[in-house]
Amino acid sequence: MLTQLEDIYNKYFKDVFLYVYSLSGDKHIAEDITSETFMKALTSLDSFRGDSDIRVWLCQIAKNSYYSYLRKNKSLVDLESLPESASEDNVEQEIAISEASVKVHEVIQNLKEPYKKVFTLRAFGELSFKQIGKLFGKSENWACVTYHRAREKIKARSEDYR
Repeated sequence: MLTQLEDIYNKYFKDVFLYVYSLSGDKHIAEDITSETFMKALTSLDSFRGDSDIRVWLCQIAKNSYYSYLRKNKSLVDLESLPESASEDNVEQEIAISEASVKVHEVIQNLKEPYKKVFTLRAFGELSFKQIGKLFGKSENWACVTYHRAREKIKARSEDYR
């Protein structure tokens, strides 16, 4: 199951992130919503019927998560100013035209170990820093620092391609 999710993550992270970023205009929100999207996908992967492209399914989860985030934080955002909800066809089209998508995927694939593995275990394996540290024979603090350094590397390298 983890291998299957890692494959999905590696293949679609860039698309989901760029889609949420296009909705929010905020990289930090996009990162959080993208992580949340893959967490939700992990718990509901068995319910994916295959009626649409998995990328579209993930972006629908991301869009719903983003709108939930906005509702929870409505004091920060004017809900009237939000764009109309995109149809699945528009989501797919928006993703397809994103030139940076391939570059973000390459950034994640080219992360050196242990950054790549720690990031994947934390973001999509739902492991705690304590569990990750134990897997590597290191401390909880080491896992936390390594994860945050991986995120910074992903952000920095992604910005280089923009």
